[in-house]
Parts: sequence; C-alpha cells; structure tokens
Amino acid sequence: MKKRFMYMVGVVVLMSTTICQAQNATAVGKNVPPYELNNLPKIDVNKLQKNADGAYVLFNGTSLEGWRGYNKEKVPAKWGIEDGTLKFSSKASGLTKEDGGDIIFAHDFQNFELEFEWKISHAGNSGVFFLAKEVKGQPIYISSPEYQLLDNENHPDAKQGVDGNRKSGSLYDMIPAKPQNGNPAGEWNKAKIVVNDGKVIHYQNGEKVVEYTIWTPEWTALLQASKFSQEKWPLAFELLNKVGGESKSGVIGFQDHGDDVWLKNIAVKVL
Repeated sequence: MKKRFMYMVGVVVLMSTTICQAQNATAVGKNVPPYELNNLPKIDVNKLQKNADGAYVLFNGTSLEGWRGYNKEKVPAKWGIEDGTLKFSSKASGLTKEDGGDIIFAHDFQNFELEFEWKISHAGNSGVFFLAKEVKGQPIYISSPEYQLLDNENHPDAKQGVDGNRKSGSLYDMIPAKPQNGNPAGEWNKAKIVVNDGKVIHYQNGEKVVEYTIWTPEWTALLQASKFSQEKWPLAFELLNKVGGESKSGVIGFQDHGDDVWLKNIAVKVL
C-alpha cells in the first residue's frame, strides 16, 4: 500500500511539473526566442527638482544627470546640450554611427504624465518611448510603444503605414494622430503622454490626438495588425503585449533615427 501511495504521489508531482512547464511555455509565447533584460543602474527621481506643476524636471537645459544610452552606461557622444536643448546631432564632427544610439532617462516610471517640446530637421524622423525595458541585443522599440516624431511633409514614412499612423503624434504603425496638427520641420511642437493604469493618451500641440488601453484584447489586436504581430515579429509581440513587464513600468527614451532632433522642457509628473 505504501509503495502504491508513493507511486501515486510521484505521478501527481510529475503531472504538476508538466502542467507548470506547459503554462510557462504558453506564457512565453509561440516561437519566441530567448531574451535577457539588462540590469543597468537607475536613479532616484526624488533627488530631482520639481517644476511649478509638481513634475520632476528630467532635463533642465544644462545637465544630463540621469540620462544614458539605451543598454549603455554613458550618454552616446552624438547626444549633447545645445543652446539649452537636448540635441541629437546626426553629423557631429569626428563621430561615427557607433557614437549614436537611443537615449533614456534611467528610472522606471509606471503611471505618469510626460511633457516635452520637440522639433525635427528637414525630412527628419525620431520617436519617444515609454514603459520600455532594456533588452540585451535588441532595439528599444521591441518592448515599448512609440509616440512618433516626424517631418510629415518630407519624410517618406508619413505616406507609409495605414491612414497616417506613422505621422507625428501617432502611436507608431498602429493608431494615427487625429487631428494631425504637427508643425513643420524646424518649428517647435508640444507633446504630452499620459499613462495611467493602462490607459494611454497622446497630446500634440494642446490637443488629444490618440487614446488606447494597453493589456487588453484591443491592444493585442492592434499589435496583430501591425509590424509587431506574432507572426512577423514574435519577440516584439511577446514584449509589447505585456508592455512594462511584471512591474508594469519602464524607462522613457528618445530615438536616434539618424536625423537631427531637438528636445526641451522635459518633465514627468508621477501619478
């Protein structure tokens, strides 16, 4: 009887292990390659100054404290301060492509309001990322929604995608900004991104232009209809479908797309 009991216990343990393994495999997703998150230094935002609205000032025009490259320990040399702005210089003297890369503010934000101003060079392209994870060997946009920054009149991306969903202010390749009120290249735009318990709103030049909710069936459907679908890009689909990971938080970043871009008045209010 004791042997039979022990046999039954063994069967139950084996079945439980098999079920757990199957659940883990399902959770990872079909055909998803292995990946690893970087654990690079982060900063305590409580050390930062706040503006009159109670938002943390991420960039004050004189210091890059808290900033570094995505998956890097230092600020890439092509990013710097110019006339009080945070600028990416595509053709900085003596620098190569290896001196570029996306830039992030090294703190995980969860619920927040991000505000900043931006302008782009002629035919320029850039983007803003949030809730991003630093995935070793992968680009930042594999784990983050993107608020598009674009010269709508001259960059070819404006005519690609669906219904203008690659123009400025849009949720890149998923939802077009409407109304499309982006200013031309060389002129300043005001942007605001609100993330609160999964609800995300994009503002451009004072108007709400995009609204969506992550971690929902509707969000999954948006991904499946984009370049980040499970079939086209399994790892991106896996990470974006669970954007923010278990903590539902991540870093904020700005893109090096090879074009000059200027940023200023970058501030985050924690909700």
